Amino acid sequence: MILNSGAGDGSALRWRKSSHSDSSNPSDCVEVAAASSRVHVRDSKDAAGPRFVVAGPAWAAFVAYAARR
Repeated sequence: MILNSGAGDGSALRWRKSSHSDSSNPSDCVEVAAASSRVHVRDSKDAAGPRFVVAGPAWAAFVAYAARR
């Protein structure tokens, strides 16, 4: 996992929110952006703030795990 600030090349990323986000509070969610073999994750309330990056296979494993819960 890589931690970095909101500065840098992240502005060119295409960020998405979950379709399961709470529509009554649209800013209460995380956003993800896929880029090459990595997935960037940030807090939607602080888009310019810190985010973390995980390898694509690690993200896929996390999503599969979360889907079973």
